[in-house]
Amino acid sequence: MERGAQMEELTSGASGRIIPVFRNIRRSVSSPASLLRVLLFLHSFVLWFLLFLRRGGPFTSKTASAAASAASPRRRTCGGRWSRAAEEEDVRRRRELAEEVVMVPPVEEGDEGGACRWETFVFMGPRRSALFCRSWLPASGDLRAIVVIIHGLNEHSGRYSHFAKQLMACNFGVYAMDWIANYFAGHGGSDGLHGYVPSLDYVVEDTGKFLEKIKSEYPGVPCFLFGHSTGGAVVLKAASYPYIEAMVEGIILTSPALRVKPAHPIVGVVAPIVSLVLPKLQFKGANKRGIPVSRDPAALLAKYSDPLVYTGPIRVRTGHEILRISSYLMQNMKHVTVPFLVLHGTADRVTDPMATQDLYNVAASRQKDIKLYEGFLHDLLFEPERNEVGADIIGWMLRRLEQQSL
Repeated sequence: MERGAQMEELTSGASGRIIPVFRNIRRSVSSPASLLRVLLFLHSFVLWFLLFLRRGGPFTSKTASAAASAASPRRRTCGGRWSRAAEEEDVRRRRELAEEVVMVPPVEEGDEGGACRWETFVFMGPRRSALFCRSWLPASGDLRAIVVIIHGLNEHSGRYSHFAKQLMACNFGVYAMDWIANYFAGHGGSDGLHGYVPSLDYVVEDTGKFLEKIKSEYPGVPCFLFGHSTGGAVVLKAASYPYIEAMVEGIILTSPALRVKPAHPIVGVVAPIVSLVLPKLQFKGANKRGIPVSRDPAALLAKYSDPLVYTGPIRVRTGHEILRISSYLMQNMKHVTVPFLVLHGTADRVTDPMATQDLYNVAASRQKDIKLYEGFLHDLLFEPERNEVGADIIGWMLRRLEQQSL
């Protein structure tokens, strides 16, 4: 795989929709004078936009994908922004949809394992906000370990029921939560505006508290943290804190968002400012051409017809948060000491498989493994070979448990 392989810039991660912010600037900025003109234009645009919002312009912040939002009435404040009542109503609607997600997928040929116990519940996070959670446990009650799943950007925990079933067949318990939750932001059945992330550090904090809860309920049972895409970045940062690293036997990362680049360097300068002034702004004019995230047509159809998967344009603050955590991890990956398994598809166009290779090469962890799947795309657990990927993850965890028992 060549390091120079073309990557799409600043995507919405799990939603698979490309958001090429300021793509045209790349073609036009060729001199200091041109750069100055662009900065002046952006400054004027922001001032104009603020004035327009005060007068109640037509730009609005969506709380869900078009398919999902059509079902909920809209009550807005002046300026086109959603009122608190409307956002709370959207949360109730999404939570009802989350409760309806099938927790145990149909039995397929070659499936192993028997009955299981599952439940959904709400965990109150550190900011007194409701995190919608799921658990799958073997009916026998015999637990080798517990896997805590942190999903990717714009998706939700209910999408991992097939993986949970595979884990339970090997006597692993599974817990998962829909991040992020406060009044302002939410995924899946959790509180807040759909698809908006005010701070990924909130998700890191929630992950630690959720893990503490599980460890208190199952003292002595080993735990692993699993994260996909942006969730992988969250898990990697969470495990950099000694108290979280001490609670896990290791972490598993699939397609982690480690080297995320904006369409042009100027975006890195402007994004922090715009994210403070207009954090929920969506780039309505962005190209919504979908990036393939799986080679399985049925998996793609299921994903993009799921009303709990956010498929709208990325919000400014969300994009800035992805750039911020990505930059932090790239600068600090040499300090990673937690045991880890990282997996990536070589044909992934959402996150960079070469950044995954860099993590493996420079991390200080004594126990670290990497698996690159030739030709696989972004959503490894939704590829046609999903059972093979799941088996690789389970095999690694079993080896880790054996090493710890010696």
